[in-house]
Amino acid sequence: MRFLLYCGMNVRQISVFLENAAGRLADACDLLGKNGINMRALSLADASDFGVLRMIVNDTDAALRLLKEHAYAAAATEVIAVEVPDTPGGLASILRLLRGEGVNIEYMYAFVEKKAAAAVVVIRVEAVDRAAGALGAANVRMLTEADVAML
Repeated sequence: MRFLLYCGMNVRQISVFLENAAGRLADACDLLGKNGINMRALSLADASDFGVLRMIVNDTDAALRLLKEHAYAAAATEVIAVEVPDTPGGLASILRLLRGEGVNIEYMYAFVEKKAAAAVVVIRVEAVDRAAGALGAANVRMLTEADVAML
């Protein structure tokens, strides 16, 4: 089974804290879209007073700058994104590798890759370096943030 891994210092996810009010998500998405920022993957989680939009975009630095200029609370964090074959057990094989290294998964979300019959799973872990080492030792090819932006 072959996997592609986008990880380490080269891939950043943006987290944006949004007031839990009608239109706040639409406003943030409009701002990004009107400024040429393309969201490659996203997840939205909510609490009673706010939501957290997590996304991978085609230009992380520009998106962060733009969001902050418009008074959004936004920050970048490192994540791992793994291309998983669309077969039973594909995700489980990645999770076994991480479990074998004692790496805890904080959260994850997925999206479908346009160029292949595969899904990409974005994983936030406690120990990115340890996770990357385990997956690299299993001959997982690592790509850059630019590669992810082109998916």
